[in-house]
Amino acid sequence: MSGHGQGLMQMKKDFSPKKERPVGGLSDNEFRRFSDFIYQQAGISLPRAKRTMLSVRLNKRLKALGIPTYREYFDYVTSRRGQKEELVQMINVVSTNKTDFFREEKHFNFLSSEVLPKLCSGGGVASDRNLNVWSAGCSSGEEPYTLAMVLEDFFEKKKAGSYTVLATDISTRVLSIAEKAVYPDEVIKPVPQKLKQKYLMRGKGKQAGYVRVVPELRKPVTFKRLNLIEGRNFGMKKMMDVIFCRNVIIYFDRPTQIRLFEKFYHQLTPGGYLFIGHSETLHGINDRFVPVSVAVYMKPA
Repeated sequence: MSGHGQGLMQMKKDFSPKKERPVGGLSDNEFRRFSDFIYQQAGISLPRAKRTMLSVRLNKRLKALGIPTYREYFDYVTSRRGQKEELVQMINVVSTNKTDFFREEKHFNFLSSEVLPKLCSGGGVASDRNLNVWSAGCSSGEEPYTLAMVLEDFFEKKKAGSYTVLATDISTRVLSIAEKAVYPDEVIKPVPQKLKQKYLMRGKGKQAGYVRVVPELRKPVTFKRLNLIEGRNFGMKKMMDVIFCRNVIIYFDRPTQIRLFEKFYHQLTPGGYLFIGHSETLHGINDRFVPVSVAVYMKPA
């Protein structure tokens, strides 16, 4: 048995003598302790209205580990050993992952009709090099693969140029789904028929009812776990020409949003573009970006 497996068995042994029982909901004090810890670790702000949701999600980890109370789970996950073995798993169940192919479709239309021609034309910031695109908060992969479809189509018509898509998320659970690139038929409904035929392979036999993204579209997409709020920068040497960070900032409080978008500003090439969710705004968060369309901003060249 691996060291990790032995550690897990030992932890279960530590708690197993106690009779298993329903843990119920988080008390006020327990909720405060968990919400403060989650905020410190992931920047996710949890108001009191989220207490029931947090109870239900944390309860999944208590059951998986055989830990009978929230208090004991908190003591474990905040310990040195717990932060090494369990913290990522806790963030996996706490983080919300909602995404679709071609979600907020107007953004992808604007990307292909306005942004890409400007960035890749003569004199554009990426006219003589690889175009770098980042899907920040990529969830289970629908957004980065949508981006790859749009980019592949654009460069194929242009008959020149290349691109990479960096796709990051804090949740290892959704990243594992994204890397497999396999989706049920109902998930791909928003994908235009022409792109389905071109970029999605239909499963047969046991895989009937599922599709997989074709290898040539998976190749330029790199998945990586990243906590957006950690550190003074993102630890990337490569500057980005386009950043999609949509429907992510709603989970952060204002001070965290301000710090995050200052980091995005420095990671974006001059003349590059930032896309946020249609229900989001940078008003009062960062006034250095120039608005160019609905929820689309540019870093001045």
